[in-house]
Order: sequence, then C-alpha cells, then structure tokens
Amino acid sequence: MKRIFPVIVVLISLSVIGILFIQMSWIYNQIQLKHDEFERGVENSLNQIRVSVQGTFMYKMGVVTANDESRDKYLKDNFTLLNGFSNDEVGEIINKNLKQNNVKYPFEFCVVNIFNNIIYQSEGFQVTEMNMDHTVQLSPKGSTRSKETLYIAIHENRNQVIGEMWWMIAASIVFTCIIIMAFFVTVRTLFNQKKLSEIKSDFINNMTHELKTPLATISLAIDALTNEKVIHDADKVKLYSSMIKEENKRMNKQVEKILQAARLEKEEIKLNLTEIDAHQAINKVADNLSLQMQEKGGTLQLRLNAHDHTIQADDVHFSNIIFNLLDNALKYSDKAPYIEVETMNSHAGTFAIKIKDNGIGMDKETQSRIFERFFRAHTGNLHNVKGFGLGLSYVKAIVEAHEGKIKVESVPGKGSTFTVTFPLKEA
Repeated sequence: MKRIFPVIVVLISLSVIGILFIQMSWIYNQIQLKHDEFERGVENSLNQIRVSVQGTFMYKMGVVTANDESRDKYLKDNFTLLNGFSNDEVGEIINKNLKQNNVKYPFEFCVVNIFNNIIYQSEGFQVTEMNMDHTVQLSPKGSTRSKETLYIAIHENRNQVIGEMWWMIAASIVFTCIIIMAFFVTVRTLFNQKKLSEIKSDFINNMTHELKTPLATISLAIDALTNEKVIHDADKVKLYSSMIKEENKRMNKQVEKILQAARLEKEEIKLNLTEIDAHQAINKVADNLSLQMQEKGGTLQLRLNAHDHTIQADDVHFSNIIFNLLDNALKYSDKAPYIEVETMNSHAGTFAIKIKDNGIGMDKETQSRIFERFFRAHTGNLHNVKGFGLGLSYVKAIVEAHEGKIKVESVPGKGSTFTVTFPLKEA
C-alpha cells in the first residue's frame, strides 16, 4: 500500500494535467481555426471585390463583350474608378462581398491611385491603416490607363470569436471541473483509506496487547492452581482465584469499551437522565483515582467554584466522562502529574468543567483528530500508554448526547486543557 499509493496519486495527477493541457490546446486550436477561416474569407472577398468592381464598371459603361479576352483588353485600356463610382457604391460592393464570405466584422476602406492619393475613403479610415495586409489592386494587370489599389482595415474581434464558441468553452470548463473534483475526491478517499488502514492496524495491535496480558495472567494462575502444593493451601487458592476474577473483569471492561463504541456508532445508547450533583460525581471519580495519583507521585487539585452545579445527566456516563479525561491526563504525562479540575458557571444556564494538566501536550494536527474513533496521539518515547483510542470519541459522543460541548486547548510540552460545558437543569 505504501508503494502503490504514491504511484496512484502521481498517475492521476499526470492524467489530470494531461487532460487540462489537451483542453487548453483544443480551445486554442479552435480559436486559431476561426482566425484562419477569417483570413481565407477576407482573401476570397478581396478577389471577388476586384471582379465585382470591374464588372460594375463595364455595366456602367454599357459594354458587352463576347469573351474574356476582349473583356480583359477593354479593361486594360479603359478601366478607372474616377468619376464612375461614388464612395457609397464602393463601400456597398465591399460590404456585400465580405458578408458572402462570412466576414461580419466592422471595416474601414480607402482606394488610392498610382500616386497613392486617396480617391475614395470611408469616414473612419485612418491613413496609418494603409499598411494593413488586406489590400488588392482593382485595376487589371497591365492596365495602361490607371492603377487603383483598395486597402481594407478589418477589425477582427477575438472576444467575438470566443463568444461564438462560448458553449464549447463552457462545456470544456464544466467537464474539466468535474474531472478535477473527481481527482480530489479520489485522492481524499485514498488518504482516508490509508488512515483507516493504519488505525485498524493500531487497533488490532492494541487490542491484542490488552487482551493478551490478562489471558497470560489467567493461564499462569490456572497452572498454579493445579499444582499440588497450592491446591491444599486455602490462602493461595483464594489469591489465585481473585487474580483470575480481576483479570476477567479487566478483559470484560476492554470488550465493553469496544461494544460501547459500536453502540455509539449505531446510536443505540440511551441516556437515563436524572437530576445529579456534578460536584459530588467529580469528587467520587477523584477519590477512585487517588491511588493511581499516589503511584505516579501526582497531584489532583479540585476547584469546584460553580455556584449552580445541578445538571440533568446520566450519572454513569457523566462519571465516565470525568474518569476518561482524568485518566488521559494521567497516562499522557512524562513527569509527576499535576491536574487541576475547575468548575464554573461561564454563561447563564451552563455548567462548565475545565480539566488542565501538565502532560506532553498536542500539536494542532493531533488536536483536530483526537475525537476520532481509534485515533491515538503520538507519544514520543512514551511506549507504555495503553488503550484503543476510544476514550475521547466516547466522551465527545456522550457530551453531545447531553446537548453539551467539548473543546481542547494544548501546547506541545506544556500540557492540555479540556473544557466541557453542560446545560443546567431547568428551574
């Protein structure tokens, strides 16, 4: 999985980049094709304008020729635009031929004689536009009488070209966005699957360890009970029997944690809400943890300052919330633990519990994930931290089931502070 995952991401990334490149190339080629089509249309129009002007000249002169040879000879000897055409007539001929070749952009024109003197000109034509490529000699080749040249300045609008292709460009953008979204979802799914795989492996390892230890103790105790020296000693039988009973309870607790997590996921846990004294419940949990605090040389400081501490809650689950938070504060400490439990009525109608420790703390990434099921924080050199990564996900689910809120503030190396808020019992 570790080798395949980067390959899949790279291949998908290259595919998306390739598709984007092809889409952009296709749009560019379409615009270029439209431009080439425009240039061909202008070139055809110029040739047709020359033929139209010459044909109109002969019509005005009332000349009818029998064949092309006699027509060409007449034009060489007699063709001239002077005094034969008006400015509007020249403009109309140009406009008609441009439209026939699908050239619909605005244009300006001028016609100059052999001395480059302007003889016809549209109103908006600028002299600087006489260097444009769109020119044609209106006089026939070899003309002996005149040499008139037409200059056309056509203002091609690339935005109009894009506007004509808007539906194709829009469709291309939409499909490209869909591909990018699909890529994003695929990569995110791969990351999630990778994380789930790692979490599953950690969970299986932790569960194996947690169940293997009591099983080993039970096995040793049973072996001892079968020993002839022990079987006749009532005190030793009682000792080993109590060990088996305690380890059995320990396994049951671990299994219950896993089942509890499953019930939470299916939303099968129902709260038995009663009116409880939160301070009394906190004191009870603190007393139960006093031996563990003494073993670690720690201090648990209670500052129960809330003047209103009667809440509507499930007594068992509420105690479990406090126990899990205090137990975490004990486990994730690399020195003598110092834990403060403070209560307050931070806002009207709320009861808040703040649990602050001096443990190893957490970085921002860990803080964002600690309430996920099976997630366990990295503990550096502390390899003795046991558990399934279910405690805080359970705490969050139960707090929210009580319509409360939980948040965490932490600095690596300086400890963590959990704040849990519950609504007070309504008067």
